[in-house]
Amino acid sequence: MTRARHAVLPFRKTAVAALGCLLLTFLATGAQAQGVSIDFGEGTGLTERAVQLVALLTVLSLAPSILVMVTSFTRIVVVLSLLRSAIGLQTAPPNAVMTSLALFLTLFIMAPTFEAAYNEGVQPLVEGNIELTEAFDRGSRPFHAFMRANVREKDLGLFTELSGQEAPETPEEISMRVLVPAFMISELRRAFEIGFLLYLPFLIIDLVIASVLMSMGMMMLPPVVISLPFKLIFFVLVDGWNLIAGSLVQSFSSG
Repeated sequence: MTRARHAVLPFRKTAVAALGCLLLTFLATGAQAQGVSIDFGEGTGLTERAVQLVALLTVLSLAPSILVMVTSFTRIVVVLSLLRSAIGLQTAPPNAVMTSLALFLTLFIMAPTFEAAYNEGVQPLVEGNIELTEAFDRGSRPFHAFMRANVREKDLGLFTELSGQEAPETPEEISMRVLVPAFMISELRRAFEIGFLLYLPFLIIDLVIASVLMSMGMMMLPPVVISLPFKLIFFVLVDGWNLIAGSLVQSFSSG
């Protein structure tokens, strides 16, 4: 029991850090936004509490979008989807399983980033040592560094040109407006590159099975029916899940 409890502590710390960073991002975004300012007055009345509850629910509902934009989730979930298509499976593993695996791999990869953002931004804010704006600036630096380490220069140059901004003198001066979309299309490109490599062995199996069936005169039998078991056993024999998970984790730079 004691070992299990100690094993859970690192993951719990990472999860708390991740949630704290996501909440900090949205709270800071709202604090920096310019527009209509609403004063609810002092006190803790029913109306103020209701508004706070609605704001909290809005933040939590937008958290998945932030997860997709600034973490490794995009590359992982696309690769897993392409892997399932390459094998020829439609519903196995289910979408819930694929998404859960992508989520936990993301937490594993992003754990140092989440913890750094929590220690630099969220924790000082909770302790009252810094203001919200400064907390956002500190907390976003680890994510900024992670995205810079994994973005393509060509994609970064594209969005810098489209934004009409001058090229920054240092990488730290790249704005989130430019970095986030450049990072996302870089992740999609790399996911497709990995997906192409995943398709090749299964495509060869399909071609071999189709050639054998044609040579035997069994042209009415769909090759997919015969090739699927061979592709499954091939994936198991090469320890495919171990290779995929390890390759995905190692494909990211920590920044």
